[in-house]
Amino acid sequence: MHSSEPGEEVLRLTVGSATAPKHMEDTDQEDIVVKTPSKTKGFTRILVLSSLSAAFGSSFIYGYNLSVVNGPSDYIKDFFNTTWLDRWSTSLTDNSVTLLWSFTIAIMSIGGLVGALIMRFMVQRFGRKGTLLLNNALAILAALLMSLCLLAGSWEMLFLGRFVVGIDAGISLSVLPMYLAEISPKNLRGSMGQVSAIFICLGVFTGQVFNLKEVLGKESHWSILFAILVVPPLVQLATLPFMPESPRYLLLERQDVKAAEKALQRLLGRQDVQREMVEIQAEGIAQAHVSVVSLWGLLRERAVRWQVITVAVTMACYQLCGVNAIWFYASSIFRQAGIDEAITPYIIISTGGTEVLAALLSGLAIEKLGRRSLLIVGFGAMAVIFGVLTVALNLQDSYHWMSSLSIACVLAVIASFCIGPGGIPFVLTGELFEQSYRPAAFTVAGIVSWLSNFILSLVFPFIQKALDAYSFLVFGAVCLGAAIFLYFVLPETKKRTFMEISRSFDKLNKVPLASILALEKRESVNVVSAEFKTIQSQNLGTHL
Repeated sequence: MHSSEPGEEVLRLTVGSATAPKHMEDTDQEDIVVKTPSKTKGFTRILVLSSLSAAFGSSFIYGYNLSVVNGPSDYIKDFFNTTWLDRWSTSLTDNSVTLLWSFTIAIMSIGGLVGALIMRFMVQRFGRKGTLLLNNALAILAALLMSLCLLAGSWEMLFLGRFVVGIDAGISLSVLPMYLAEISPKNLRGSMGQVSAIFICLGVFTGQVFNLKEVLGKESHWSILFAILVVPPLVQLATLPFMPESPRYLLLERQDVKAAEKALQRLLGRQDVQREMVEIQAEGIAQAHVSVVSLWGLLRERAVRWQVITVAVTMACYQLCGVNAIWFYASSIFRQAGIDEAITPYIIISTGGTEVLAALLSGLAIEKLGRRSLLIVGFGAMAVIFGVLTVALNLQDSYHWMSSLSIACVLAVIASFCIGPGGIPFVLTGELFEQSYRPAAFTVAGIVSWLSNFILSLVFPFIQKALDAYSFLVFGAVCLGAAIFLYFVLPETKKRTFMEISRSFDKLNKVPLASILALEKRESVNVVSAEFKTIQSQNLGTHL
């Protein structure tokens, strides 16, 4: 038997077994032993810098656009009316102004849907990092359109800018989690995945701060709020080109062994990366070529059916869980609690700060508590808090202290959302699928997310008008349903390889044994192939 030295770990791969590639099935069975350090280094400088650069030019922009447009809403509505008056010498009706404003908000979701649809083709052609870099052109174009619309006297430019920034968000919110999942070691994958959510929250918080009248919240400055959008893409263009591409993309889709090995060495901060090279090859695709599954192929594939359902349900509940309703009611809840309207904007900033803090705590806890636990607890807590909030809102006229309880519920809902549902759905989409399915899976997640967002923007005003404060019971039911679904369906994914996670769904997918063996064959490593002979001769150790 092979013995490992202290501080080392042995990885055995069986060649010629039922899990070997087809062209090796007739070879004799043999164990190949890889000696590697037993402890993986934590966060390295390159890993941290890659995640920060990628997120600042991607999810930060999305978060900033969510909040920055709300501050100057009255000024933008005046701009609609003034422009219309200048063109046609007549004023818009209040309903027409409301319609134009609603379109300004909703068109970002339409752009997001377009971005989610085209993302898959971009990541296949340009890679993960390359797609993020190209996406900066859309962010810069959107910033120019929205910031110059006032000078040009064209609200059409504002609409187009919101549509373009929606495309940017649709691409980045799919590609960024994919990139973060693929550059991270499995013991840090959850924390790294939460970087996307943290930067969304930072973007929201930054937009809230800039909306203060003491900063850029004056009528003469609202176009500058949109001009600031040019900063994140420029920073990313100056930094991300020096960061590594996804090693999994390089190895499995580009078949560039040397580039993948170099990327891993930089990301992990050590020269010996053979274990990771072998694990990547084992996770998904035959070595000679990679067949990336189409969207239709993903939907037809029985072996990943419940992974697709899980992602679709989770992403839909992410949008429909009611956190947007909280933002809608926050100002009125604070006013009813007796808070002076002059300081309400500063109290609103506390909700943004709560988001950031909760997202950071989730990033620190996710590798210990797991994705499954945080999602179930997050959705479950939101369901309970929505029930309490409904009671508090309806009784605050009778009991003064209920107003304080309402404020506490607002902050608690936001914290519960950011601890679990706010970021983990993006992490899960990257983890539940192997390499060949991942781009199509993120397309499904993006389509469901943006469609749900668009539907909510259309339906919520009617729900609010019909049910008023009782509308939170609808969102509570959504959160409760999500928690129950995830409790029975979702396995824990922390510190597991992508292949191990996929295999945990085999029973639920009712995959026949023959199909499982076929998948294992396709996913195994050809450890004696020509491309790896040189590397193995240097690093693989001895054979049994």
